[in-house]
Amino acid sequence: MRPGSRSGGSLLLFVAFQSRNLLGCLCGIGLPLIAGKTFAVKMRLKVNLLNSLMIGYLATTFVSTARGDSELVIAIRYLQAAGMSHSHLYLYREDGKLLRQLTNDNSGQDVDPIFSPDGAIIGFTREKANDEREFWSIEPRGTNLKHLDNAPDWYKSAKNSPYFTNQEEQGTESGSPSPAPSAEESPSASPSPEIQQTQHPSGTALDAVVSAEDQPPAKIDAPDGSGEIFWRKGKDEKDPLDWVMWFRDSKSGRESKIGRLPGFPSFDPLQIEPGKDGQFLFDGPLRLIFFNSHLNSTDGDTVVAFDFNKRKLIKLSPNWATPIPLAGEAAFLTLTENRYVQIPGSSKTANCSYMERWSENLHEQCYQGDSEEESICDGHPDVRYARKESAAICYGASMYRPGKSPAVIITRDATN
Repeated sequence: MRPGSRSGGSLLLFVAFQSRNLLGCLCGIGLPLIAGKTFAVKMRLKVNLLNSLMIGYLATTFVSTARGDSELVIAIRYLQAAGMSHSHLYLYREDGKLLRQLTNDNSGQDVDPIFSPDGAIIGFTREKANDEREFWSIEPRGTNLKHLDNAPDWYKSAKNSPYFTNQEEQGTESGSPSPAPSAEESPSASPSPEIQQTQHPSGTALDAVVSAEDQPPAKIDAPDGSGEIFWRKGKDEKDPLDWVMWFRDSKSGRESKIGRLPGFPSFDPLQIEPGKDGQFLFDGPLRLIFFNSHLNSTDGDTVVAFDFNKRKLIKLSPNWATPIPLAGEAAFLTLTENRYVQIPGSSKTANCSYMERWSENLHEQCYQGDSEEESICDGHPDVRYARKESAAICYGASMYRPGKSPAVIITRDATN
């Protein structure tokens, strides 16, 4: 609950109480020139009207002040067919409802919004020409926009929240969940008509072949003891990557064929921290593990989740997607890359990136792959925090979660 919400409720009770006292006093005056009953009725109507107006106003203020729902602030740059596009801040409720656009200044690019630890303020950076940077703050209601001489300490010290990545990137300070934009897609430039290849630190096809040709991929035991993932050789004995995923249930001993990972897979799961336990996203009914695969030079890499509940492989994006856990919730965010997105009103395309939310019930559409052993499901998030059918680039996001730990989730722009 936001500061001031309790005082709003107290004021509501105070106004109602005082209005009733006023009515009692006025009705008991007994002036000889005023008919007592007529006066009492009129004053009662007036006081009731006053009560209704005050209750309505205070109730509205109380609700808007409470802010019990989690909120996300996202720096979104909607690409346009002509002219310079700009990144502005947008505030969403966690369920995807757009609450308001917070900034609309076109003198620079608004990036890296971050909630203060108590959620009362949003700090952000405004990037201008010649690498000039300004620090600003604004309240979530869209009020009290301020230009700051220096960034607050909590803003300067803020780091990215934990996210799943490959083992090579673990422990590096430069790691970021954001797809790194090319020069044509930097905040100070206009969108390029040609897509630029976004590089991820996932293994190349050659690396995958080298790691898989000597021995089968390692078994993966579910942390809750429900079963294990193991691999059996596919039909192409000469292909070092032709391994088919299977799952063995611990209670029944039943073995279920899952299918092949797409493209040139890395059989080492993504990790949020070193060690086997860091491979899993288990939070309540949410039970997942993530793999990455290189598709081709055009589509780049992709991330595939294995759902222990559905026993299915579900692709989070046609291209890359970075899973970001929401501790204490059976849900997670992804910073999702989509390539070759058409810019509205134009034949141009660009690399785009979006913030998305997924719950424990991953929505998917399944189909058969190129081979009979390749069963692939395309996942569909519960929420995409952007306009429908838009070409957009995310330049950082932050989530405030009242009553949860951590209260603030942060995804900073990779270029910063």
